[in-house]
Amino acid sequence: MDKLNSTLTAVKSLRSNVRQCFEHLADGTDGEAAEESRNKFVHEFQDKFGAINSQLREVEQLINALQVPQTAYSLGNTAYLALETAQDRHTLYPQLVNSYKWIDKVHDHSFLAFNNLNQNTLRRSYNYCSQKRPRLPFSSFNNDPDHIDKLLSEINTPPHTSYRVFRPFGSNAVAIVTISNVLKAAIVFKGVLIEWVTVKGYDEPLEQDDLWAESRYEVFRKVQEHAHSAMLHFFSPTLPDLAVKSYVTWLNSHIKLFLEPCKRCGKYIASGLPPTWRDLRTLEPFHEECRNC
Repeated sequence: MDKLNSTLTAVKSLRSNVRQCFEHLADGTDGEAAEESRNKFVHEFQDKFGAINSQLREVEQLINALQVPQTAYSLGNTAYLALETAQDRHTLYPQLVNSYKWIDKVHDHSFLAFNNLNQNTLRRSYNYCSQKRPRLPFSSFNNDPDHIDKLLSEINTPPHTSYRVFRPFGSNAVAIVTISNVLKAAIVFKGVLIEWVTVKGYDEPLEQDDLWAESRYEVFRKVQEHAHSAMLHFFSPTLPDLAVKSYVTWLNSHIKLFLEPCKRCGKYIASGLPPTWRDLRTLEPFHEECRNC
């Protein structure tokens, strides 16, 4: 490979000198120049031509000294580029070489950046954190079976709201919330976390066999959809008691479901339904069409 590289370098130098010689001839001399200038031009051309002859003999000697390799040089997948006949793909090889050079530079800069980052004295990365923040233990699934009863009794509820707790699924409780003469809601707990909510009318049955059945009234089906959205909003594994209290307080705001007008449009009925949505912070009533306006 060393002989081949030296031969290619000699050919490259020869081509450069030939190009310079022809450029010198193309420039020529001024027609009105003195005889001395013309003689100088001729001498310079003879010197360049002699240098070309000597380089040509040197290239011939280098070529003759080359040995025919026993096997072809391994060019990898780039050897297939020579088989390409499309004119617009003939430039693939130089582009590929430039890509390899660019990748080498990226590797070099990445290595330098890696060394500089390792010498950073601030060390704010997680790799150098000696004291990790302890994870808060979740106690939402393992609680006293009577915890739900105590939790519901602590909630400040209107006088016409009642709770009934039973446990059809072992230790996990189900709370039936009756809000005045308006609606009933079954809240299914897993530990202290709310897993499911079913909302029905006051005159509909809501027992163990009816926990997963929807109401036959469209208004309470819409309230159940909003109740599921509120359930996800108030979900908090780290503060489950606060989440349950906030959710039940929001649910109790439906006590005047058919008596309060919408805060946006001021109407009691829109699209055949009362204001079924209660704001999660202010508990104000809105129609579903008005809450995003």
